[in-house]
Amino acid sequence: MIKVDNQIGRIFLCIAAILGGVGVTLGAVGTHSLKTQLSQGSLVIFETGIRYQMYHALGLLFIGLLLLHSESPPSLLVAAGGAFVLGTLIFSGSLYGLSLTGLNGLGAMTPVGGVALILGWGCLALAVWKT
Repeated sequence: MIKVDNQIGRIFLCIAAILGGVGVTLGAVGTHSLKTQLSQGSLVIFETGIRYQMYHALGLLFIGLLLLHSESPPSLLVAAGGAFVLGTLIFSGSLYGLSLTGLNGLGAMTPVGGVALILGWGCLALAVWKT
């Protein structure tokens, strides 16, 4: 079993705040600057990346709060947070790259990020169920 302390909760809260702030910033950039530079299809891809980033920033915020209030943080909860961070970076990052560069190969990474996000939700469900 992995030994963790509540420091990981603070780390996840900080990352969640950063992901949220960056998501809002990218939303503003997409609305005000990229709307005239990207095709409608690319803009939809970009906005999907933002939407999933924001969903998982909120999910990570929830996990961080759970960890802060746990006397003995469950390793499944830590795994869920890690999967959210990794999944968001890969999933949303690949969509941003695909929409901005048009390099279709980046789209091959999106499902990998999606699987990480799904695993994160599964770990969260198991952690809460076992608590």
